[in-house]
Amino acid sequence: FAQEYLGMPAVTRAYTTACVLTTAAVQLEFITPFQLYFNPDLIFRKFQIWRLITNFLFFGPLGFSFFFNMIFLYRYCRMLEEGSFRGRTADFVFMFLFGGFLMTLFGLFASLFFLGQAFTIMLVYVWSRRNPYIRMNFFGLLNFQAPFLPWVLMGFSLLLGNSIIIDLLGIAVGHIYYFLEDVFPNQPGGKKLLLTPSFLKMVFDTPEEDPNYNPLPEDRAELHPRDRDQNEQQHPQ
Repeated sequence: FAQEYLGMPAVTRAYTTACVLTTAAVQLEFITPFQLYFNPDLIFRKFQIWRLITNFLFFGPLGFSFFFNMIFLYRYCRMLEEGSFRGRTADFVFMFLFGGFLMTLFGLFASLFFLGQAFTIMLVYVWSRRNPYIRMNFFGLLNFQAPFLPWVLMGFSLLLGNSIIIDLLGIAVGHIYYFLEDVFPNQPGGKKLLLTPSFLKMVFDTPEEDPNYNPLPEDRAELHPRDRDQNEQQHPQ
């Protein structure tokens, strides 16, 4: 388990860990959901800024719904980070910030208390649109291609008696991101509108090595001592 956990990519590991720890803290009654939910009045008047983040971390009490959400969050967040965002951690973090910002804006005008499920659906939507030819199987009952997965999940949520507003929000935000990132830049006259801030790249992306850099012979650690001696004979100082 420890090896699998440490093998997770950084953003996926950080987000899923935060979700699990938040739920555990509620179960152990260290905190209550009333301290976590999205409330614009408390955020802007009481300066309880943490609610902008914690409402994305709580998926309800331990139970089928929680584990179902965690499985999908872990699976599709990881596949995105290791797939189309491989080597682009800053861009992945920017997608998190962009999606969270749009959902928060919508939350200001709707009575939505927790947005974690919408965030999961957004990740699923972006992954599904970038992998359109993958065949999916849902509990052995349905066979379909990946782009239908968010809609299947929404139908399943409806069968469980949940409101589909959250799922529709996740699909809408996921589509906005996908359109601006993958569709519009490739249209005639289109251009890339979502530009990852440079400070995120400085923090999350390691700088690429200069392909033209040629280290001095004495700096090449891989040289065997005998090879280094021969090199020095060929290139005396």
